[in-house]
Amino acid sequence: MSPLLKEIRHNPLLWLLVFVPLVFAFHHLRSESHTLLFLLSVLAIVPLAALLSHATESVAAKTGDAVGGLLNATLGNLTELVIALAALRAGQYMLVKASIAGAIVTNTLFMLGASFLLGGLKHHVQEFNRVSARLQAALLFLATVALLIPSAISKVDSAPGALFTHKLSVGLSLLLIATYGLSMLFSLKTHRGLFASAESGEAGEEPWPLGLALATLAGVTVLVALVSEVFVESVQKAAESFGMSQAFVGFIVVALVGGAAEMASAFSGARKNRLDLSVGIALGSASQIALFVAPVLVLLSYGLGPTPMDLQFWPGAVVMMLIATMTASLVTNSGRSTWFVGVLVLMVYGVFAMTLYLLPPSAG
Repeated sequence: MSPLLKEIRHNPLLWLLVFVPLVFAFHHLRSESHTLLFLLSVLAIVPLAALLSHATESVAAKTGDAVGGLLNATLGNLTELVIALAALRAGQYMLVKASIAGAIVTNTLFMLGASFLLGGLKHHVQEFNRVSARLQAALLFLATVALLIPSAISKVDSAPGALFTHKLSVGLSLLLIATYGLSMLFSLKTHRGLFASAESGEAGEEPWPLGLALATLAGVTVLVALVSEVFVESVQKAAESFGMSQAFVGFIVVALVGGAAEMASAFSGARKNRLDLSVGIALGSASQIALFVAPVLVLLSYGLGPTPMDLQFWPGAVVMMLIATMTASLVTNSGRSTWFVGVLVLMVYGVFAMTLYLLPPSAG
């Protein structure tokens, strides 16, 4: 445990870990103080994200950036999954769908764009494996098409009933899960050589032992999930005091805080010229949510939810996911990036964020 304690002792950012027990204490003693719990949970997630970032880099140093990015995306998405499961049990299906769509758009645009920008400010031109990026973008496009179909059919004349929509959603969920499993077989087994890192990157600090890094990843991910539950419980009431609409909270704020751990790893990798790790986390996390988390939630709703959930999203969410996917495909096609490419991607995200912030509460 000495490397972990040494890291905490010498990194002032990790001193904020003191807010983790404070979140649970105040949640137990003053559960009605929503604004306070909102601020405490944000302060607690920041150091947990930094710790998760260091552990992920240590795993990536042992396994390679492709596997490291996949592992970080998987553990990072446990936060979104726990949040969605809590909302699923309560029957808050709109919150579930908002968190899914928001996570896909935020990971694809904000995380990817900020990684390009932060890495480009330090390195003139960065390269990454475009085969891996194009695969993830193609998977995202497939998932967006699957989410578009139920929404499009519901808007046509003589639209079929709810029973058809539920059956279609179950069938699409099984197809998406099967596709995700086959993509893992393709990238990690049969064609693993195509996904080697384009750049070795900076050496950086001495990585932790693999066992310690994996244990830290698992433990911190659980803490992030628990703190995120407190965050979600308090964010709606706190948003009202800050003047934020419900649409902005579900699509932007929850997605940003829920993905904080993954973002810390992606941004750190980009600064160290390990853009394969950053792209793998950003696009891998988005495609994993679209192809695995969302379909699994549909299937679990038949046992956990009061009624079955479908894959019918509101039109604005589908349009944003489709544009985000097309943007990712465009900027990753060359396998090279500069800081201005990151600016362009962030501007697309800024358009979405501004629209949702100014959206009247009744429309959200």
